[in-house]
Order: sequence, then C-alpha cells, then structure tokens
Amino acid sequence: MSADEQQSRHISRAIESISVLGAGTMGHGIAQVAAAAGYPVILHDINKEMLARGIQSIERNLIKGIQRGKLTEADRDQTLQRLRGTTHVSEAASADLVIEAAPERLELKQAILREVEASAQSPFIFATNTSSLSITELARAAEHPARVVGMHFFNPVHLMRLVEIVVGEATDEETVEAVLAVARRLKKEPITVRDVPGFASSRLGIALGLEAMRMVEQGVASAKDIDTAMELGYNHPMGPLRLTDVVGLDVRLHIAEYLHSTLGTENFRPPEILRRMVAAGKLGKKSGEGFYVWEE
Repeated sequence: MSADEQQSRHISRAIESISVLGAGTMGHGIAQVAAAAGYPVILHDINKEMLARGIQSIERNLIKGIQRGKLTEADRDQTLQRLRGTTHVSEAASADLVIEAAPERLELKQAILREVEASAQSPFIFATNTSSLSITELARAAEHPARVVGMHFFNPVHLMRLVEIVVGEATDEETVEAVLAVARRLKKEPITVRDVPGFASSRLGIALGLEAMRMVEQGVASAKDIDTAMELGYNHPMGPLRLTDVVGLDVRLHIAEYLHSTLGTENFRPPEILRRMVAAGKLGKKSGEGFYVWEE
C-alpha cells in the first residue's frame, strides 16, 4: 500500500472537522448543514463582505427553521457555535475534509486545491462541489489525487436531500467511503456516480431545462405553464425554468456549453433565449429577474 493510500485510510476513520471554501449560495448552505450535523466548521472566503453575507444567510435560514417549527433555538445556537469564518486559507486547510464551492472554472478550482495543499499541515480529503467539471482533470493538480472527490450538493442545501458523490479515475475507495459517511451524517441521501461529463443529475437536469427554454422560445407555452406541467404532471417539486432561475441562468449556460463541447450532442446546445437573457443580465433570482421576476 502506498503512503497516499495509507493516509487516505487514516482519514476515512477520522473526519472530525470540515472547511468550506466559498461563502456564496452553495458554500454557506454546505457550512450550515455540516455545523448542524455536529461538525466544527470553518467557512472561508477571500472577500470579507461575502463571508459576512454568507454567515448572515445561515442565521436567516436558522431563524426560518425556528419559525416553521423545524428547529429549536438551542439547535440554532449550537449550529452557530460550531461555525466560524475566516479569510485565511491556512486556517481552512486545517480540516480533515475541505469542501470547495468556488465558481465553475477548472483552473480556479485547481489553483484552490494547490493552495490548500501548500497550506495544510496534515492529510485531508478535498471535495469539490462542481456540478459538471471533471474530477479526474481537477485531481491532476493534486499531490494526492486519491483524496480528491466530487460532492455535488443541491440548492437550497439545507432542504435538498441529494448529494452526488463523483468518483474520479484516481479517487480511492477509502476517500469515497469517508465522504459517503459524511453525507449520511448530514442527513443527505448520497448516490455514487462515475466521473463523466454532467455526472447523472446535471446531465438529466440540464437536458430538461434546455428543452423547456426552447419551448418558451417557440411559443409553446409560458414559463409558468411549462413549470406547472412538470410540477403537477410529473410531481416535480419545482419546474425546470423556476429551478433555472434559482440556480442562475449564467451557471446553466456555462454547464450547457461544457456539456455541448464535451458530449458533442445537440441536446446540450444552449438555446438563443438563454444566451440573450444572460447577456442582458437576467440571471434569475440573484439578479431579480430571469424567467420570473423575483422580489426580496
């Protein structure tokens, strides 16, 4: 057994702390559920204002949980006590499991991985929250590729049960078992998929979302009626166009372009309506307008 495999096996028995890199929508959501599950959590962002907004969002989510009878005030207090923020990557690199939730750019994620490895004083697992990028390609930047894995959470993280565990070519079994155990402790339902473009969920979800956009473009029905068809006809909790607004039209465009270029099928060619809306700054909920108008 190699030294890398031995270190991975050691980690799989002892994930006791978690760091989350990136305090945006996905990052602060992951930090929240990890702290709620009892892990000491460090939430990192290079931007102090973004970090503060992320923690404030967690606080608001917890208050809503109390108002809906899902949480107690003690639950909220304990979750917040386990959570701390930092702008120093060296502090974040001290965790047993580092979950990266940066924007969907391979070069950026690889740079973050290198920085964490350079700062870490002990072995750790690096999990990326990517929804489509190759884990195998990301791991090429790692000193220990066996400890690189995908943990694809879904938005909103504190409500969505699915976590997609994505196994790269170099990811070892101990790493997979370790993150599966973490996902279950977070009260999530994990599935394990091979590292192929779009994995399972993004490939299916993007295909449905893009077809719904083409239907709007062709005047088949309104965005609301298309969403209602899927919600009531197929029991989807949220229609594909409203979901696109929640995820972000720019994010959906980036993923569609990636899948179109890697898979080479016309199913994933971004519709012109998507390109036009992104160019006009209509990015969905985060900009206030997409296929729907959103109010704070």
